[in-house]
Amino acid sequence: MPWGFASHCLRAAVSKARRKSAAHVQILEKASPPPFNPTHVFAVPDKGNQHTIIKSFARCATFWSPLSTAASILCTLHSLKLLQMALAARRRPQQLRPFLDIVSIGQRRRYMLSSYVVTSKELDAALKKNAPSKISTDPRVIPICAAWFMPNDPLGRTGIETFKKKRIPTARFFDVDGIKDHDSPYPHMLPTCEVFAEAMEKLGIRKDDELVVYDTEELGLFSAPRVGWTLRVYGHPRVHILNNFRLWVKEGFPTVSGEPETFEATKYPVPSYHTDMVVKFAEMKTIGYDYNKEGAEQIQILDARSPGRWEGSEPEPRPDLRSGHMPGSTNIPFQEMLDPETKALLAPEELRKVFESKNLDPNKPIITSCGTGVTAAILEAGLTASDFGKPNDRRVYDGSWT
Repeated sequence: MPWGFASHCLRAAVSKARRKSAAHVQILEKASPPPFNPTHVFAVPDKGNQHTIIKSFARCATFWSPLSTAASILCTLHSLKLLQMALAARRRPQQLRPFLDIVSIGQRRRYMLSSYVVTSKELDAALKKNAPSKISTDPRVIPICAAWFMPNDPLGRTGIETFKKKRIPTARFFDVDGIKDHDSPYPHMLPTCEVFAEAMEKLGIRKDDELVVYDTEELGLFSAPRVGWTLRVYGHPRVHILNNFRLWVKEGFPTVSGEPETFEATKYPVPSYHTDMVVKFAEMKTIGYDYNKEGAEQIQILDARSPGRWEGSEPEPRPDLRSGHMPGSTNIPFQEMLDPETKALLAPEELRKVFESKNLDPNKPIITSCGTGVTAAILEAGLTASDFGKPNDRRVYDGSWT
């Protein structure tokens, strides 16, 4: 009975909005066709881009009539079933509060990030508009920390320890060495679709979440592009990389430290694998053998390792692995993609100049490689950010030189 009265009040308020303008009705009915779903957000903007409010109060579990013509019509309940159970059990008003999630906003809540590479200011604004919540079912903006260091790091640093030391609030840690193909003898190869979905579930990530990947203050942009590329390979719809965490800290945006938070597991659907973004060993071997042969496809191979490793004059960081390069490859050390001081990705026009200086043809297929597939993704990020080459002709050689 109380819930029926609440529903009646909501419908009465909707009828009032309906009388105001036909446009109001259309937007409202698109947002939530009858019967009203309390997990949805209902917003009816008027001509002044303001909104009408319908607000719920836990103490009586009913909807009040519109409280203002300035703000928004919004009603978000944690769970209709739980609320009905609470009312059926005749719990006291104070006991109903855990079942209600009340939010009031004056403008549209969803804040969409537009480009693959985003600034600290853009991420901060997105987090304020779409912050993760334990109760809300709305799409969220979630920072993903991809901190990772080379196995021969002189200071012995690890990604998880750096994450504990300093991170963006609400961030989750993506373990590059843990979320991989555990049956492969090579380091951090792409995992199976099932392993990827399981990892997303453990991180509490939903398919409709907008993910912004970042790495470390110490190295600047380094491993985030690899994780961003991985998420895209498995078809996550909205993925970005932060440019970069060093600037986030320098510009005074918030950070936290300590043991990682625990997040409620989600149900993440097993994704499909976008094979058009990846090159495997067998194909790469054929490309190498066909280099300079008549009739062979003119594929451009970019190598992100240092000049010494590419030339064969410096050792590889992994033991028993010889240095050198694949036939016909072009050496573009990943550092050339970054600002020397901030270690942030260069502006698109500057990135294009780098690629053009290497005599690359944007009309021919491009494959990026490196030591294991981490810094190759930095070149891929540079190609994507500068829109150099055709999107369907840019791929990463997973595993790369190893």
